[in-house]
Amino acid sequence: MKSAVENLTPTRVKLNVEVPFEELKPSIEEAYKTVASQIQVPGFRKGKVPSKLIDQRVGRGYVLETAINEGLNGWYQAAVQESGIRPLSRPEVEITEVPDPSATDGELKFHAEVDVRPEIELPDYAGLKVEVASAQSSEADVDKALDELRGRFGTLKSVDRPAADGDFLTIDITATIDGAEVDSASGLSYQVGAGTMLEGMDEAVTGLSADEDAIFDTTLVGGDHAGEAAQVKVVVKSVKERELPEANDDFAQLASEFDTLAELREDLAKQAADSKIVEQGVEARDKVLDKLVELIEVPVPESVVEEQMETHFKAENSHGEGEHDTEEHRAEVKANTERAFQNEIILDAIAEKEEVGVSQNELIDYIVTTASQYGMDPNQFAQIIDQSGQVPMMVSEVRRRKALAVVLGQAEVTDSEGNKVDLSDFVRPAGQEEAEAAEAEAAEEAAEVVPSDDPAAAKF
Repeated sequence: MKSAVENLTPTRVKLNVEVPFEELKPSIEEAYKTVASQIQVPGFRKGKVPSKLIDQRVGRGYVLETAINEGLNGWYQAAVQESGIRPLSRPEVEITEVPDPSATDGELKFHAEVDVRPEIELPDYAGLKVEVASAQSSEADVDKALDELRGRFGTLKSVDRPAADGDFLTIDITATIDGAEVDSASGLSYQVGAGTMLEGMDEAVTGLSADEDAIFDTTLVGGDHAGEAAQVKVVVKSVKERELPEANDDFAQLASEFDTLAELREDLAKQAADSKIVEQGVEARDKVLDKLVELIEVPVPESVVEEQMETHFKAENSHGEGEHDTEEHRAEVKANTERAFQNEIILDAIAEKEEVGVSQNELIDYIVTTASQYGMDPNQFAQIIDQSGQVPMMVSEVRRRKALAVVLGQAEVTDSEGNKVDLSDFVRPAGQEEAEAAEAEAAEEAAEVVPSDDPAAAKF
């Protein structure tokens, strides 16, 4: 079999394939068996009809057609393997020549047009310069963290006054469309300003006291009438405010491992500083990726965009979110799809250049983290992705994250005040120091050096 690649665009090729008659023979023999099992001829058992009789009954042309149809995918896959292209879409195949059914020679010729992963040229990405916000934490950050901690230990107290931002309400709501009630609920809890219920709810309840009501226009977001305009009447049944415990040594002992408020504030200050560093790392990571996309031209196949958009909006429609299918939203989804594809191509190329691998422990850590984001048991989540064949996708994702960490580790990062930012801890995987120490100890005992896993995994 011979194959040749003809480049149509940077992301689309035509694969020209020629299959000689000698390589067609095994498929023709299998086709005779297939046809023999499909027809019945008096005097012969099913599947035992001779080839010459099949030629008389259905014609050798039909057998040849069956052979080609059954063998076409195999020849296409062999041509893909031989040419080294990496298809992204289903091929559009056209058969241009078939052997004469009456002859014992000739060849099959066909071509297949298919979208492929584009080849890109990587620039020198070592030392990319990015600027991030300063990581200086303030007393205000500590006060905010302390207030959040106090809020976890706060109590709700009924108040005899109009509802204000941050208050906790008990409400009854009734929705009507054209004067007909379509939904209602009573005894709902809601915090003013949360924005987690209906649009217009916060404005309607602000200023209402217990047993007062208001009517507002909104769009329903759930139920049989999701997406429809409605009038909603809200009745406030009670107004409560959160009463925070006093910030003192007693509270420090109640809410933490510390004996004094000063010790608690010192720990919160350290946490705030650590959080700022992580924020710097995330900002630097995103800006490094932005720089790579700016530097590297990655053509995006239209078929990839169309397929992803179709999947996206089909999912939205199945969840009753069809009202979001606007021209602006489609443009946003298209831009996000194109950017995601560009990110993948660039990071895959960097991973290949840097010879980035993924260890079993790194894959397990990623699966555990992802499972927790979905609120699932890691073992159950691992079984689901294994049964659905998504493990290779997970491996690719971890590999891309490590590739980006390699670039980030080589970048020159400064903050807005001109200070150099050290992100070595950010690009070092959790437990790397302990792992390196253990490996060093084991190597010393064995009197040999044991290479460790790639250390450039980032804490994303």
